[in-house]
Amino acid sequence: MSAFRDALDRHNPSDHDDRDWVFVPYDQLTDAVGPLAEKSPGELGIVMVETSWKGDRRPYHKQKLALILANQRHFAVEQASRGVAVQYLADDRPYRPILEDTADEVGQLTVMEPAERELRMDLSPLAGTDKLEVVAHEGWMTTADDFVTSQGDDGPPWRMDAFYRHLRRKTGILMEDGSPAGGQFSHDGDNREFWPGEPPAPEPPTFEPDAITSEVAELIDERYDQHPGDLDLQALPATADDADALWEWAKARCMESFGPYEDAMSTKSRGLFHTRISPLLNIHRLLPERTVREVESLDIPINSKEGFIRQVLGWREFMRHVHRETDGFRELPPGWDSPAIDERPGRGGWETWSGDTWATPVAAEESSSLDGGALPNALNARRDLPPAYWGEESGLRCLDVVVEEVLEDGWTHHIARLMVLSNIGTLLGVSPRELTDWFWVAYIDAFDWVVEPNVLGMGTFGLGELFVTKPYVSGSNYIDKMSDYCSECQFDPGSTCPLKPMYWAFLQEHEDELDDNQRMGLMLGMMRNRSDETKDDDMAVLEHVRDKLEAGQRLTEEDGTPPFDGN
Repeated sequence: MSAFRDALDRHNPSDHDDRDWVFVPYDQLTDAVGPLAEKSPGELGIVMVETSWKGDRRPYHKQKLALILANQRHFAVEQASRGVAVQYLADDRPYRPILEDTADEVGQLTVMEPAERELRMDLSPLAGTDKLEVVAHEGWMTTADDFVTSQGDDGPPWRMDAFYRHLRRKTGILMEDGSPAGGQFSHDGDNREFWPGEPPAPEPPTFEPDAITSEVAELIDERYDQHPGDLDLQALPATADDADALWEWAKARCMESFGPYEDAMSTKSRGLFHTRISPLLNIHRLLPERTVREVESLDIPINSKEGFIRQVLGWREFMRHVHRETDGFRELPPGWDSPAIDERPGRGGWETWSGDTWATPVAAEESSSLDGGALPNALNARRDLPPAYWGEESGLRCLDVVVEEVLEDGWTHHIARLMVLSNIGTLLGVSPRELTDWFWVAYIDAFDWVVEPNVLGMGTFGLGELFVTKPYVSGSNYIDKMSDYCSECQFDPGSTCPLKPMYWAFLQEHEDELDDNQRMGLMLGMMRNRSDETKDDDMAVLEHVRDKLEAGQRLTEEDGTPPFDGN
């Protein structure tokens, strides 16, 4: 840490006495809200913790580790530079014993309520004692009361559109004289265009790594060399100035065309017109309130403006409340069966794919309150995640292209997550927990409050209709319509692609569970009208593809239609 420690020592005030001390978690890197915004720098001290215990809990993508550590260290120097006293602690224990020892030295610490349940549980024995005062997290745009009020008195199923309409009315965002700007609350129907290559998609900005960021990369190469993924410092916004630069680029280069091509996917541009700010939103380098208000004031088409605001004000906040309301789906509302709990953190199939055993955290004081998460499984999906999700070729170009992007960048936009990765995993019958854990370790913006609702609940339908209306599954048609992936694939989307019969087989397999779902009625009726021979072929393709991919084998051109001679 020599470069970082030298910079911190140069700026850190020498007087650490008579200050109010605040614990700043890894995802609260802002002084614009909360305790750091309420008092002058000379009255404040902050405690920041860098512990290998956190990095060792799961095989997190190297780029994710770099994002957190580089931003933490830069934030510490930035705060010292404005006169805040900084204690930056390096350790290998959980957060609780580290902060307990620190409170013994400096007095009671204050923290905004952690967003991640894992950190809340680790700190829970200290909360409300003379060691740690927990105050409201002011980085969110909404409250628990907003969520409850928006859903009415009947309880779940919960619906995001009701939550979003409530917030639009309450805040006045994109409202004109009590009515939604543009005449409707959602312009989602205008945001489903295929991107033909024009207008040109912008190249994302790059960032010159300084000595602190480079030092983080060295640490990751040495300490976390077992972790997956590529490390690209040029793509890493690590400072407050970097975050501002990325946001200015997003407003100037992305937002105009964001709306119509929001759902498009292309091999010619990984991000298209997506802003790429979700990792910075989730660690509060950028505040959601700021981004929403600034987009609202842009002179851009209403479908682009509303599409962005719905993602941040709507889905992001809604997912957080659903997760918080259910204690991470461990305690579901009356009428919904609470699931079993995994005893240990999942690795997303890393151990099965690599053949290695994941090293457990070295800390002897592992908190007994931490587990591996809830195991909802409405469709009884039990299969292992195929090695294709760890970079082995599947032969499905859509899957192989997106997985390559994830392993290189630690990021894709939401449709690649939902309609390629989650869709194919759901068709294959992959365990919702294992797929969720893979997303958790692979994506740089994934934290429990956002990844579990999005994958357990939405991507895999693991929670049934608790807060989504149907399984988000499709055959080859949707991917062909919204991307250029199929044009160079060995399979023809209309005739030989296995995703097509796999979709019909999925409906066959889950007919009983989906029979009462009104949104699935049409497709279930079409499935029932297929001939018995066709249904048998559909199921044969599904089982064949499942077995080959789970064995790590690459599909060939003959694997989309039975019989499967020579396989």
